[in-house]
Amino acid sequence: MRKSHYIPVTADVPGASNERTCSLLRKAIKTALLLEGVTLPCEVDVLLTGDTGIQQINRTQRDVDRPTDVLSFPEFDFSPGQPPTPETAGDLLDSTGLLPLGDMVISMERAAAQAKEYGHSNRRELAYLAVHSTLHLLGYDHLDEGPMKSQMRAREEAVMKELGLER
Repeated sequence: MRKSHYIPVTADVPGASNERTCSLLRKAIKTALLLEGVTLPCEVDVLLTGDTGIQQINRTQRDVDRPTDVLSFPEFDFSPGQPPTPETAGDLLDSTGLLPLGDMVISMERAAAQAKEYGHSNRRELAYLAVHSTLHLLGYDHLDEGPMKSQMRAREEAVMKELGLER
């Protein structure tokens, strides 16, 4: 029997980890993994927090003393568009048989503010942030304004379209 992905969602802000939000985040992450061709069962840990919480993590982990919308902490250094396979990731599986992709932290305050700023729903913004972070965990980046950023944006758009949440 094939294992499924394990995506625990925790929150340190009241009401953030309700069933609707958790279901949306899991669906967004699973859809991104599917469209990226990841067939191994993976673990992705999600923390929902506020601006204060994400600022503290950003300061501690990245030496950046300001809040942000989402932080991604990949467990491994994958190449974009080259998903881990049973052959390439065999030694990376943990004792449960899962591939630990890494952690994501989402600021619920920033998500709500950005949804308002961009004129779309909180649901769409949360899904987008989860997709964005999942792609980071799979090796995508957008530090340059060139091909890497374009490649990541195209993958984000494909996943959001599959979710029915495109712009």
